[in-house]
Amino acid sequence: MSKRISILGSTGSIGVNALKVASHLKDDLEIVYLSANRNAELLIQQAEEFKPEAVCIVEEASFPNVQNALVGSDIEILLGREGLLELASRNNVDILLNGLVGAPGMEPTLIAIEAGINVALSNKESLVMAGDIIQHAMDKSGAKLFPVDSEHSAIWQCLVGENIDDVRRLILTGSGGPFRTRDINSFDTITVEEALNHPNWDMGRKITIDSATMMNKGLEVIEAYWLFGFTPDRINIVVHPQSIIHSMIELRDGAIKAQMGVPDMKVPIQYALTYPRHLEAPWEQLDFLKCGDLTFEEPDFQRFPCIKLAFDSLEKLGTSGAALNLSNDYSVYRFLNGEIKFTDIPRINESSIAKHDWTEHPTLEDLKELDSWIKNHVESY
Repeated sequence: MSKRISILGSTGSIGVNALKVASHLKDDLEIVYLSANRNAELLIQQAEEFKPEAVCIVEEASFPNVQNALVGSDIEILLGREGLLELASRNNVDILLNGLVGAPGMEPTLIAIEAGINVALSNKESLVMAGDIIQHAMDKSGAKLFPVDSEHSAIWQCLVGENIDDVRRLILTGSGGPFRTRDINSFDTITVEEALNHPNWDMGRKITIDSATMMNKGLEVIEAYWLFGFTPDRINIVVHPQSIIHSMIELRDGAIKAQMGVPDMKVPIQYALTYPRHLEAPWEQLDFLKCGDLTFEEPDFQRFPCIKLAFDSLEKLGTSGAALNLSNDYSVYRFLNGEIKFTDIPRINESSIAKHDWTEHPTLEDLKELDSWIKNHVESY
């Protein structure tokens, strides 16, 4: 019997890859719901190919295009943020894949978990911003999170069969991005084009900038804290430029388990959607004789201060992670628009953590108010 799948953010890089997986596993995965922000053209193509029960387009201006294209089909069309949240709450699916980018992806995760739906989570902001709230919702509903990020998927796979008390630490690997060896004194002249040129991964613009600042690695540390329950001192980062080892765990006897493979998001996406199986796949396989040397370096917190900010926010908890996350979203947006320098991103993020009105156990309403404050704070920089 096939699994019924809902995909939020189906026109983004995660969503597109997920549909490639679904196309390959036609007998195992049935696409029931799709959502897109504004890419009506691609959403229409996806709807025509996969014939879901419903789609949602968030941008109002794109609604008529979707409506006209799908007229006569049995596909229900939802609109706006309300339509997205409505889709997230529909519990007649086995798994919801949250491929949304940034802070707006957090609430759909929470709504799905509250509805008892297992979530394949690519939206790391969900746990960074609302880990405490989501944890309580999971305890109440029994719904589970299946990590989609390649690093967290790797740790998840390495932990299978292990007693959690036997694990000494988690080791997140990171490529180091495009500026790993660049002269630190030239960082304030980094252009948007340079920052978008990632050496290994093909991702969306926002995530690619996060990789260049290594903020993504910092957010992954926070996410790992909530996903796996390890304290910050037992979560380490190793820079691994080749992106062949996706992450590791170290056991108490010194043994290390690593999950390896070519850098291809379809692999962790497929595992999350077909868990606990490792089904046959046509994706490129790792050839040890061709992958060359594997090297490892310590992360440079001076070069990439965003990583340290993430560890600092875990020491404080409360709204610190949300402040960091929201600030980073708005800062990256301003950098992509050419309004601030690359080096301003960590400066603004640090200022947001320090100056926001910290709350120990925020509600969803608190986070919405924080969003508004952070947005103004970042825009005034």
